[in-house]
Amino acid sequence: MSKIPRSLMVTVSILILLFIGLLFLVPNTRNNENHRNKTVAVKNNPPTTSVQNVENEKNVLQINSLSMGQTIKNQLRNDPSVFLIKHNEKTESHYIKKEVNVTFKTLLPTEELERMAQEINGNIIKNLNTTIVFRSNKLSTKELIEYFNRQAIVEFAEPNYLYLQNQIGLPNDLLYKEQYQWNLSAIQAEAGWDITKGDEHIIIAVINTGVDLDHPDLRRRLTNGYNVLLNNNFPDDDNGHGTHVSGIIASETNNHEGLAGVTWYNKIMPIKAMGAKGYGTTFDIAKGIFWAVDHGADIINMSLGNYQHSSLLKEAIDYAYNKNVVLIAAAGNENTMQPSYPAAFPNVLSVAAVSYTGQRAFFSNYGDYIDVSAPGVQIPSTYFNQQYAALSGTSMASPHVAGLAGLLLSANPNLTNQEVIEIIKNSTYDLGIPGTDNEFGNGLINVKNGLEAAQSKRQ
Repeated sequence: MSKIPRSLMVTVSILILLFIGLLFLVPNTRNNENHRNKTVAVKNNPPTTSVQNVENEKNVLQINSLSMGQTIKNQLRNDPSVFLIKHNEKTESHYIKKEVNVTFKTLLPTEELERMAQEINGNIIKNLNTTIVFRSNKLSTKELIEYFNRQAIVEFAEPNYLYLQNQIGLPNDLLYKEQYQWNLSAIQAEAGWDITKGDEHIIIAVINTGVDLDHPDLRRRLTNGYNVLLNNNFPDDDNGHGTHVSGIIASETNNHEGLAGVTWYNKIMPIKAMGAKGYGTTFDIAKGIFWAVDHGADIINMSLGNYQHSSLLKEAIDYAYNKNVVLIAAAGNENTMQPSYPAAFPNVLSVAAVSYTGQRAFFSNYGDYIDVSAPGVQIPSTYFNQQYAALSGTSMASPHVAGLAGLLLSANPNLTNQEVIEIIKNSTYDLGIPGTDNEFGNGLINVKNGLEAAQSKRQ
C-alpha cells in the first residue's frame, strides 16, 4: 500500500474541520436571525392575533389590545342590563339600567334613605359620603333620575356610567438592553435619569384593574392599595391591564429582570376599581379617586374613559385637584374628536398616543382637549400572572406622563400640581404643525427637559 502524501492529509483535515464548523455555524446563525426577527416583531409589527407568544423564554406576549377593547364593547352591547348610548359611528357610552348615582346635599338618616328605596321598589347598592347608588326593580334609569331630581335634598342624580380601559447608569434589565423599550429613548428618559431616578415618598396611584401583587418586577414597587369592588386591601389584578399600566410607570429598574420603568424609585398605589372584564362604574372609579387622595397619592393615573360627562366623577376629580394631586388620563382609542372623560375635564392632563414613527397613533383620539402625547404603540410592560406583554393604546401613553410627573415631584417636591402640569406641557418636543395642535397637544413629553425645568424652579 502506498503512503498518502502528507500535504493531502493536511488538506483533508482542514476540510473536515471546516465542515464541522459549518454544522455549528448554520444553526447558530438561524437562531440569531430568529432572535433578531422576534425583537423587530415586538417593536414594529402590529399584532395579528389576540395573544401571541413572541419570546417564550421571557414570557413576552404580543397582545392585540385594540381587539380586546372591541370585545369588551361587544359584550356590553349584548348585555341586557347595560344601556348603550351611540354618539356617532365611532363612539359610544354605556350605563347600568335601572341604577342611578344620587348625591345629596347633606347626609340623610338611614330611615329616609330606606323610605326612598321603598318608593322606587328597589334597594341601596353602595354608598360613599353623601353619594348613594340606588337600584330599582321596576323603574328605568330615566324614571329614577326624574324621581330623585324632584327631591329638594338632592344635589344631582345621574346614570352609573361604565368606564372602559383605553388599552390598546442605563438599566441592566433584559428587555431594555435588547432594545424592546423604544418608548423610553423616545421621551429622553435616560438623560433625565442623570438628574433624578425618582423618590419612593412620591406616590403614584393607578386607578384600574389592580396589579399583579406577586410580579417580580412590581412586588417591591408597591405601597398599600385598595380593592374598591370588594372593599378590602387586596387589589390583585384579574385582567392584566392595570399591571401593564403600572409597569410602564415603575417596573423595578436595574434588577437584571425584564423591564425598566419611567421612574426607578417612585411607588405605585394600586386601586382596583375595574373588574376582570376590563370596565368599572362611575361610582367605583370616583370612590377609588377619593380613597387614593385620602391615603397620600401625589399623582393619579386613569387609563380609562367614557364619552359621557359625569357630575360624580367631576366631583372626585375636583376633590383630588384641590388637594394638590396631579391627575392624568388617557384620551381614548376611537380616532375621534369626541371628548372622552375624565381626560376632557379641565383639571386633568389629557394624553394622546404616538407611534415609533413620531406620528399620531392611528387609533388615538384627538381634539382641543389633548394636552400632550406619549408613546402608545407596542409598549412592552409587566402583565398579570407574572408575565410581560406588548400592548397598544392611549392607556399605555398616559402612564409615561404619570411617571414623568413622579420624577418632577421627586426633583422638586415643592411644585404644585398646576406647576407640574405646566412643566410637562411646556417642556415637550413639538410634533405636527408648529405649536399646540389637536393631534399632539403641546407635543411629545421630554423627561430631560421637564426635569431641568423642575430643577430651575427649585433654585
